[in-house]
Amino acid sequence: MQEQKRILVVEDNRDNMTLILDLLQSLQYASIVASNGEEALELIDKEKPALILLDLSLPKLDGWTAAQKIKANQDLADIPIIALTAHAMLGDKERALAAGCDDYVSKPINFRELASKLAQYLP
Repeated sequence: MQEQKRILVVEDNRDNMTLILDLLQSLQYASIVASNGEEALELIDKEKPALILLDLSLPKLDGWTAAQKIKANQDLADIPIIALTAHAMLGDKERALAAGCDDYVSKPINFRELASKLAQYLP
């Protein structure tokens, strides 16, 4: 049996977290959760997830800064980061990509779009 790929979900909103975790479970991915950027950095170092779903508006350490720190670490830089955010104004996607995110999904989350992106990064 193939080992489940683990995805770190970094989200401070409980309702959003529940929806994302339900989707990941339905797609048979294992999940690790963090509710802020600092907690995410600690977990990434310990758990080495296959992919990170990262909210950009987080307490303690925002997602923009967390993405920069992850990509600056050679041991973690190859982990794909998909930004999940309500920041959907013109230029926000480019800003997320410039911060180190590999892709971007705006909220409210389109689950087909997210499932497609997960399949792209975790074949």
